[in-house]
Amino acid sequence: CGVPCSGPDVGGSDGAPSPELYLRWFQMAAYLPLFRTRASPRAGRREPWEFGPEVLARARVALVERRRLLPYFVTLAHLARRTGAPYVRPVWWGAPEDRALRECEDAFLLGDGLLVAPVLAPGVERRTVRLPRGRWYDTATGRAYEGPGQGRVEASLERVPVFARAGAVIPVRGEQGGLELEVWAPAPGHTGGGLVVPDAGDGWDEAEVERYVVRRQGPRVTVECERDDGPGAPSRTVRVRGLDAPTAQT
Repeated sequence: CGVPCSGPDVGGSDGAPSPELYLRWFQMAAYLPLFRTRASPRAGRREPWEFGPEVLARARVALVERRRLLPYFVTLAHLARRTGAPYVRPVWWGAPEDRALRECEDAFLLGDGLLVAPVLAPGVERRTVRLPRGRWYDTATGRAYEGPGQGRVEASLERVPVFARAGAVIPVRGEQGGLELEVWAPAPGHTGGGLVVPDAGDGWDEAEVERYVVRRQGPRVTVECERDDGPGAPSRTVRVRGLDAPTAQT
């Protein structure tokens, strides 16, 4: 509906979700702006450790990935304030004329760079994901898929299928805590790019916005930061992914 900051209370305020339902709920919510579990006198405890060691271990994976993506969430927050575009968008966001995408209700875009395909039914080990036009990478396997079309991917309890758009620049938290750029290689002969807000600031002054352009010529990918005095090399660590990705059928 376009509300920027939205998300569920994981576990709910009533009933007794199964460990599988709780985990799938938790995994999906980790990619939404508002992310929290819910406990109440009526609902009981809803912390991950209340659902057993396997749920706890897999929930930790989702938490670690959300922590890694926090710079991306910060960027999306500032873009939402400036433009009104929500963090979470329907998959038809860039192609409203595509009827197949308009009928897709089991996946969503997180910004322009990521597509999240949560698991919404019990016992699912694989699921079909409808992809918009362009190249998309399965972030877990690195395999490339060409859209528009559908890809069938592994969706065991260990993961939620997430795809990165070719050419996307995703700001992430590096192993040492600093901001790094995760760049997904464009298709050969294509370009990409993205906006990054590196610092949330104190809320009084406008946050700085960095603009990046990504180009691919053959096996080489270049990343430039657009500045007032012209493009230049990024001042941040850049990690390019997807260069040698095998291509799957859609």
